[in-house]
Amino acid sequence: MHELSVTQNILEIVLRHAKTAQAKRITHIYLVIGQLSSFVDDSIQMYWDIVSQDTIAVGATLHFQRLPAQLQCRHCQTTYSPDGQDLVCPTCGGVNIQVVGGDEFYIEAIDVETDSA
Repeated sequence: MHELSVTQNILEIVLRHAKTAQAKRITHIYLVIGQLSSFVDDSIQMYWDIVSQDTIAVGATLHFQRLPAQLQCRHCQTTYSPDGQDLVCPTCGGVNIQVVGGDEFYIEAIDVETDSA
């Protein structure tokens, strides 16, 4: 259910940027979501269709880009993508790891229509 509040935040952000650009319509929104985030694309899309009603963002296409998880072993400094559920370092077998990528969630870009030619 946390996708609802996240989707409302996305709408607020894109509307603010669209206003600055004097946009008449928002047509596309590009989202980057890390593999380790718990957000579900279909849920965000469903809530988007609801919360964007009666705004200049209604009908905008959401584009989802998923980034793979990236971990770093604190022992040998190897950076790697985990293989399934196994988080063990493939180089040294260490389990003292930190997340260095794949937990992102941000708006990369929006496309808008304006009156200017």
